[in-house]
Amino acid sequence: MRSRCLCQICTCGSDYRPYELVRQPRHIPEEYKPKQGKIDFDTTYKQDFNSYKVQPVVILRPLERQQVKKGKLDTIPTYKDDYRSWDIQKSESCKPEQTYHPPTVKFGNSTTFQDDYVPRETKPRESFKPSSVPRHSTAPFDGDTSHRLDYIPHQLEVKFARPKEVYKPTNLPFENLTTHRNDFQGLIGETAKICRPSYTRVTHNGHFEGSTEFRESFQPWEIPPPEVKKAPEYVPPTGSMQLHSTSHLDYVPYQASRVVPIRPISHRKNNFPFQGKSTMKEDFPAWETCRPGLIKQEQQIPNPSGKFDGLSTSRSHYVPHELIPTKSCKPLHAALKSSVPFDDVTMYTIEYAPKRQEICPASYPTPPGYTFENTNFQGHKFFRKITPAVKAF
Repeated sequence: MRSRCLCQICTCGSDYRPYELVRQPRHIPEEYKPKQGKIDFDTTYKQDFNSYKVQPVVILRPLERQQVKKGKLDTIPTYKDDYRSWDIQKSESCKPEQTYHPPTVKFGNSTTFQDDYVPRETKPRESFKPSSVPRHSTAPFDGDTSHRLDYIPHQLEVKFARPKEVYKPTNLPFENLTTHRNDFQGLIGETAKICRPSYTRVTHNGHFEGSTEFRESFQPWEIPPPEVKKAPEYVPPTGSMQLHSTSHLDYVPYQASRVVPIRPISHRKNNFPFQGKSTMKEDFPAWETCRPGLIKQEQQIPNPSGKFDGLSTSRSHYVPHELIPTKSCKPLHAALKSSVPFDDVTMYTIEYAPKRQEICPASYPTPPGYTFENTNFQGHKFFRKITPAVKAF
């Protein structure tokens, strides 16, 4: 077998060549060098805003006026002088007399629930469902309906048959012209030019020049390598580290006493056991309730005792009747013919009154009953209708 090599080079394979990947250098931070000297702790606030002396604020309270006491002071206010107290009698109480007498026995009085609500015996509801027993009629079916009894057949009149007209062809020759051909003759004009570009056949034997739009427009340029910033070496501080914080120095622990509960002291001491009785248990004892049983209807049809003889209910009760075919009330398909000629008289020919056909006033050069007013810029003439003059009494 011979090996055959097929070299298919595309635009991507010929233009874009693989290049070596170079690992980018790592950024090395600069060494930290502490500044020499002391920190002055000066801020912009201290430089721009200088302190100045503040004088105390002067009190703007008005001076006290010493009242000169001349004579005895009358201490009766305006309220006591103008408003006198009235002698108001106490209103009688409309409250009804209390007729309640406390019972002498423990829980002797009955409650509102016991007085108003009397226990009643529950009775099952009466069923209003109709019985499922079929009702049979003793009278035989006679086969008469309301349509058979009330319908009266009527005899139809003979329909008049109009004779068909005989087709008579015209003697004039056919012009072979339609409305479209008569009205639309067509306009003479130049033929439309083809806007399609000329077709140039591409051959496979042509040599590729190697220049593309990407190569011509985008020229490669050199990219300088990024600058490497040197990081300073770390120098640990000298001396020992103090592990004291603000909380350790300022907040000293102290001994706290336990909070005494403010709960009141119970003075009740019951030595007798709990009885377990309450008002609810004594007044409302539990009733003996039983679930009501299912309400079943008594079976009206007794169950068969003997052997099944093969007869069903339909076969034993159904009485066969002789079928009487119903008469068809459909009219016959016979054409009605009448000897009376057609009078050709309709409601339209009797009641329609022909009206006079009026001529449009626009067809006149000067329409009667109108006066010319003006003409607009498009050449349209406007007329105004003449109104008849009304004579005064």
